[in-house]
Amino acid sequence: MGLQGQIIPYKNGEKEEDDDERAGKEISPFPPPPLHSKFAVVGYALTSKKIKSFLKPKLEGLARNKGILFVAIDQNRPLSDQGPFDIVLHKLTGKEWRQILEDYRRTHPEVTVLDPPDAIQHLHNRQSMLQCVADMNLSNSYGKVGIPKQIVIKKDASSIPGAVAKAGLMLPIVAKPLVADGSAKSHELSLAYDQQSLKKLEPPLVLQEFVNHGGVMFKVYIVGETIKVVRRFSLPDVCKRELSNIAGVFRFPRVSCAAASADNADLDPGVAELPPRPLLEKLARELCRRLGLRLFNLDIIREHGTRDRFYVIDINYFPGYGKMPEYEHIFTDFLLSLVQNQYKKKST
Repeated sequence: MGLQGQIIPYKNGEKEEDDDERAGKEISPFPPPPLHSKFAVVGYALTSKKIKSFLKPKLEGLARNKGILFVAIDQNRPLSDQGPFDIVLHKLTGKEWRQILEDYRRTHPEVTVLDPPDAIQHLHNRQSMLQCVADMNLSNSYGKVGIPKQIVIKKDASSIPGAVAKAGLMLPIVAKPLVADGSAKSHELSLAYDQQSLKKLEPPLVLQEFVNHGGVMFKVYIVGETIKVVRRFSLPDVCKRELSNIAGVFRFPRVSCAAASADNADLDPGVAELPPRPLLEKLARELCRRLGLRLFNLDIIREHGTRDRFYVIDINYFPGYGKMPEYEHIFTDFLLSLVQNQYKKKST
């Protein structure tokens, strides 16, 4: 298996074309919008950071060639007075915005909102985000997917050692902010090596038992019915001898990022091997259904020393797709498929 990751469409099972193969083929596999609508209009409400990382000139140019036009939503005007939109793409937080979108969805059922704000809210809490994975208890002949043993501490750091012991969590412990809102702080994590250090953590937190995974994590990007897998360097394994000699809390501002790519690294094949394709297909399809989302990614690790024991350790809504190879083609094809489905419904 190559070390460049893989693209997995659920339906046909065929591998996506590489960038160099597609460079001269900007013609979409989908038919163009009807003549009365020259462009499929995608209204977007994104943070300035997300606009910069996602809405790049290459994406906008490719989209325009395929009949897709991105239009900024003016947050100072009523949403219903803008458009008309075929799709609303958003990643903003706050109760007021959620209510605006929910009202808009009710009054404009013909518009696809990516994604429903109430469904997104489910991923803003690390306690609830992984519960659906745990409930699935996914297992087949290709492997088993679960979550690390974890507990939630909402307050009183002094109670953490007792709670960890009662839950049977083994050291070291990974501590993550309970709220996962996409901010820099929500991506911070700490690794606590001894019982006394647990009291230094700052609730509200999710505490996860650390699982040795060869220092490599798999980021599984999901865009509708397509997934792409890339490798990222992660926290190194911790052996028992190290555990007896290390104390304290070690803080990591952000473990996985594009700069930490492990796709071209010289890795042990047992560590580098991507999770089995059929297992990822089943996991992604089921999570799309349970979460009601079409744009998210999973952080997955393989327990070191095994070939088929995987853990989902985080789920992120509308992640940094700009870091995902070939995202422009994948995303524009996805948007076109949504628009074509809309037209099919209208014509029936």
